[in-house]
Amino acid sequence: MKNFRLNTFFAAAIAVFCFSVNAEEIDVDSAKALAKQNNCFRCHGTDKDKDGPAWNKIAAKFKADSKGEEKLLHHLSSGEMAKFPDGHEEAHTILKSDDAKQTKNLVDWILSL
Repeated sequence: MKNFRLNTFFAAAIAVFCFSVNAEEIDVDSAKALAKQNNCFRCHGTDKDKDGPAWNKIAAKFKADSKGEEKLLHHLSSGEMAKFPDGHEEAHTILKSDDAKQTKNLVDWILSL
């Protein structure tokens, strides 16, 4: 019983550590500022669909994919076609950022939702 409690404690400690490390790596204010500079909030809400899907829906979709982070980075930087609820397609606006770390931070924030 003592070993079970000890193992449970270590498992919980590891989970808390992993979560806190990931949370510290994301600069939420910087991610939101980059999104605002690029007018992302015009088409996406954090938890509400607009012309584009809500970011929490995007996060759920890409978290389920082993290459989700890579695909989301590509989507934001390539101008690939985006499908809209009414069926039409448009090239997604290319994210303007000179700093790859800022772009990755934005993707990490979206995936954290």
